[in-house]
This record gives sequence, structure tokens and C-alpha cells, in this order.
Amino acid sequence: MPDTRVLVVDDERSMRELLAIMLKQAGHEVTVADGGEAAIQALKSDTFDLVITDLRMRRVDGLAVLRAAKEHSPPTVVLVVTAFASTETAVEAMKLGAYDYLTKPFKLDEIKLTIANALERKRLQDENQALKRQLRRQRGFENFIGKSRQMLDIFDTIRKAAEGVSTVLVTGESGTGKELVARAIHDESPRRNGPFVSVNCGAIPETLMESELFGHAKGAFTGAVADTVGLFSAAAGGTLFLDEITEVPPSVQVKLLRAIQEREIRRVGDTRDLKVDVRLIAASNRDVAKAVADGALREDLFYRLNVIPVHLPPLRERREDIPPLVGHFLTSLSAKLGRPVRGVTPEALTVLEHHHWPGNVRELENVIERALVLGSGDTLEASALPSDLGLPRNVQEKPVEIPEEGLDLEATLSQIEQRYIQIALARTGGVQTRAAELLRVSFRQFRYKLQKYARLAGRS
Repeated sequence: MPDTRVLVVDDERSMRELLAIMLKQAGHEVTVADGGEAAIQALKSDTFDLVITDLRMRRVDGLAVLRAAKEHSPPTVVLVVTAFASTETAVEAMKLGAYDYLTKPFKLDEIKLTIANALERKRLQDENQALKRQLRRQRGFENFIGKSRQMLDIFDTIRKAAEGVSTVLVTGESGTGKELVARAIHDESPRRNGPFVSVNCGAIPETLMESELFGHAKGAFTGAVADTVGLFSAAAGGTLFLDEITEVPPSVQVKLLRAIQEREIRRVGDTRDLKVDVRLIAASNRDVAKAVADGALREDLFYRLNVIPVHLPPLRERREDIPPLVGHFLTSLSAKLGRPVRGVTPEALTVLEHHHWPGNVRELENVIERALVLGSGDTLEASALPSDLGLPRNVQEKPVEIPEEGLDLEATLSQIEQRYIQIALARTGGVQTRAAELLRVSFRQFRYKLQKYARLAGRS
């Protein structure tokens, strides 16, 4: 590790000079301290990659230096050296965070190898932290783009919510970034090193919902050949994100309420309660108040979930965020696709700014990706954008007329519904979950409609 900064601490001049010469010859930058007091002052004013300290020194010993190093710079690696080795002092030094413990007199080859291993550990720790920071940027708070007043307020709420453990309820249309909010809260919280478990409740069959969330014991039902850990247990120490919370059956909502209140769960077929340490974040693309009024969501569960509400506005209500979002997606997607793009033409940006965006930010990202794949040149032009970009809004704006002879309203609405389903499937490449989100219906509702129209087609 070139240009590594090392602090050598010893009240014996000869030992300081020996270690300093050896370290400088290896290409390291060396600072020496004559005893523990000088070392602690150096640690307060500067940062070091490695500290090599004698254990027994006048007035301030090596354990105090070790404590100071870990207090002022936890990533610093500390190596303790002494002529008076004992099991007790070795154990204490290791408990305080020392990397290793060497006894005088030592061979130069021995300490060189130990230093090399210690610095390699420091390098790996630094790389690991850098990768974690990069991962948090990719999936967390820095992925939010927006300069509108609404988004700035949401950023502030996310920061404050991340500091606590209260449940959060995120609402907003499909594609507005509800899971991004949940990930950002997790990544900015003290639980960031724990698991983040995300589940779409609308995609789990009702009969399996309880088992998926809480787990089941061996023999609980046919096919339960072993104990299974549920999503609550899988998220222990971290965050559990329940998307489409209104799709949870009422029978499971009761048990979910108890899990939130008591911080306990009971697996299907088990008689024991298990403690769980989970931060819960729920989300819905429905009008949650209406869901409560309709009986789809228990009122007591709603109040338990809605401790910190976060509502994401649709993209059409914050059009000033479209240009920075376009710029963000151009940068990230051009790197992903290996196609350098300098920017977007004014004509293309005007089209994007005036679209209704029923699929919100997710739809915008998909449109930009499609334009980059199918377009050419180093600028995104209007000609590369989908020709039907404004179709849903245009269809809604057509004048409605009733023929003299009347019409079959149910059949007409079914035709319109089928057409929108076809458009949604075409736009999402046949991915049904994404098509359901684009139409703002649950996956279960979307699948039902597909099956209904398939049956009608089979009869005709």
C-alpha cells in the first residue's frame, strides 16, 4: 500500500528509529511519537492508516493509545508490541480492537509480514466501505432526482424517518418510486448493514400469504416437509418492505397487526411466539383511506402503519422535475447500454415534458431506454421517442358520443379495457407485473382480467 501513513509509538528511541527506518524503506510515510501522550495528541490532529505502539510506556500506556486510535479513527489498524507479554494483556488489547500482538524481541521478517498483513486488511476494509457507499448511491437516497418543492419536502421526511424505528406508509401511483423511498430510508438508517427484504403482497396467493410472511413449522400443512423461515425472520435486524399492503387478506392483517404491536410472530403450525427485530415500511398505489372505508384494510392496522406518511406525487404534478430526470436517465442508461449520448434535443424534451406520464418515473425511464436502443447519433431526438407516447391521454380527450340506436355500455367498456391491457403489455414487453403497475391495478386484478378476456375469446 503506497503512501501509507504510519504512527510509531515507543518511549525507547532505538526502537522508534529501527521501526521508522524499516517502514520508510518500504515506502511508507512515518510519524514517530515519544510515548503515549505524544501519540494521543498526534491522533487528535491527524489520521493514520496504521499505528504501531509499545504496550508498556511511562505515564500513558499502549492500551490508552489503542483506545484513542479507535475513538478518533475506527478504521485505523493498530499493532501492539511489548516485551512483557501476558495472556491477560493480549486478550484485553484484542478486545479493544488491536489487529495483532507481537512480543519483543522480534525478527524483522516477522514484523514485516505482520505489517503487510495488517495493511492488506486495511486496504480490503477501505475497498469494502467504498463499495458499500457506491451501492448506497446506486439504490438509495442519491437516486432521487427532483428540484420541485414536493420532492424537497419528501427528501427531508426521508432523512428524519431514517433516524427512528417508526413504521412508514408510502403512497403514490405506480412508478413514482415507492420502493426507492423504502430503500433510501433503510440505507440512511442505523439498520443499513442489515437486510432489506422487499415483497409484493399482490403477487402472493392468498393461501400462502401467512406462511410467506411468518414462516411455517414442519408438518403444518401438506408439503411442509421442513421448518421454513418467513420474511419477517429473514429481515431480522433490517427492514421489511410490504408493497401493495391493501392486498393482504383480512385474516392475515390481524396477525400483521399483532406482529407490529408486540414485535412477535408465530409461524403457521407452531405453538411458540418468536421475537422479531424488524423496521416495517408499507406501500400502496391505492387510495388508502378509501381502502379502509371499503373494508380492504383494517382501520387499526392503517393507524399502526401510518405513523410516518410519505406521499409521492405523480410526475405530471411536478413537471419541473422532468428535465433533471431525463438528464439522470441519459447518463445512467447510456453507461449501461454502452452508447454515449451528449444530451436531448429541445423538441424531444418538449414532447417528454408535455406527456401525461400515467406510468410516472418508471415509464419515463423505460421510454428513455427504448429511445437509446432504437435511436442513433449522440443526441436523443424526438424521432426516437415512441409514436404512441401520448396515446392514453389522447384517447381520454376524444369526444364521447352515443349512437341514436344506443350502445352496450358493458361491452364498450370491456373493449376499451382490453385495448389498454394490450397497450400496457406491448409497452412493458409482455411483463404482466409491470403492465399491472402501468394501469394502476394490483397484479391479482390484472391476472383476473387477462383470464376473463381469454375465456371470452375462447367462447367466440
